[in-house]
Amino acid sequence: MASCESCPSKNSCPSVGQDTCPPEQNQNARQNQAPSLEALHDLAQVRSVIGVCSGKGGVGKSLVTSLLAHELAQQGLTVGILDADITGPSIPRIFGLSGRLSGTENGIFPAQSHQGIQIVSINLMLDNPESPVLWRGPIISGIVKQFWTDVIWDTLDVLLIDLPPGTGDVPLTVFQSIPLDGIFVVSTPQDLVSMIVKKAENMATMMGVRIFGLIENMSYISCPDCDHEIKLFGEGQTAAAAAKMNIPLFARIPVDPVIAGLCDAGALENYTVERLPEATRFIHELLSTKP
Repeated sequence: MASCESCPSKNSCPSVGQDTCPPEQNQNARQNQAPSLEALHDLAQVRSVIGVCSGKGGVGKSLVTSLLAHELAQQGLTVGILDADITGPSIPRIFGLSGRLSGTENGIFPAQSHQGIQIVSINLMLDNPESPVLWRGPIISGIVKQFWTDVIWDTLDVLLIDLPPGTGDVPLTVFQSIPLDGIFVVSTPQDLVSMIVKKAENMATMMGVRIFGLIENMSYISCPDCDHEIKLFGEGQTAAAAAKMNIPLFARIPVDPVIAGLCDAGALENYTVERLPEATRFIHELLSTKP
C-alpha cells in the first residue's frame, strides 16, 4: 500500500490510505511542492541557464545543443555545456574531448573545447568512456546536481544543459534544482511530434518552466545537384505544434552529411553554416535583460 505521509496534499486528499493516488491529485501535489534550487558554486559565475530537451530520443538534441554553443561562441559569448544525459553522453565526442576532468579540493574544472566552450560530462570522469553507466535514478540525479554545485564555471554568459529525452528523473531534477531561464524543445517532422511535444509542454508547465520555442531537426535533405529540399519524413508537423502552443519555431535543420562527419571526427567547431540564427538572436535578447 502506498504511503501518503510525504504528500503535501494528504490532508485534503480523498484517497489517503488507498493503493493509488488519482492522477489529478498527484499532479496537484507535484505543482504545490515548491522547488528547492541548488546554489551555484561560490567561485562560479553564470548569467543565464537554458535547457535543451526532447520528448523522445534520437531527435538530435545533443547536436542542437552543440550547434547552439558553437554559434554563440562564434558570436563572442562565453558558453558552457552541462551534459545531463548521464547514460547516453555524446557531447565530448562531438567536440573531440577525451581524458579526465581536473579539480582541486575547491571544485571541478570544466574541460574546454578548441573554441573555449566549457564542458562537463560523465564521459570526462570515467576511466573508460565506453563503459556503461549502470546507476539508478537517484544517483544519476545527484551527479547532475553536482555538475551545477561543484563545478567552477568560469564567467559564463550562457550555460546550456543537454537534458536526456523524456520526462524522467533527470529532467525533473534539473527543473526543480537549477534556475532555468527556459528551454528549447527539439523535435523531428513526423506526425508523432504533436503528442511528443505536448508531453514536454505539459511537464514544463507543471514545473513552472518557460518553453522558449521549438527547433525541428532532420527537416529535409538538400539535393546535391539542384538544392531542392527533399522532405524525408513528409511535411513537418512542428510548425503546427508551435502555432498551437503559441511559441516560435526557431529553426528547421536539415540532414547534413557534413555535420555528421564533423561530429564523428570530434570537429563540429569547424562547421561554417549558421543553422540557428533566430535562436541565438533570442538568447542575445534574453541576455540584454540580465545584469
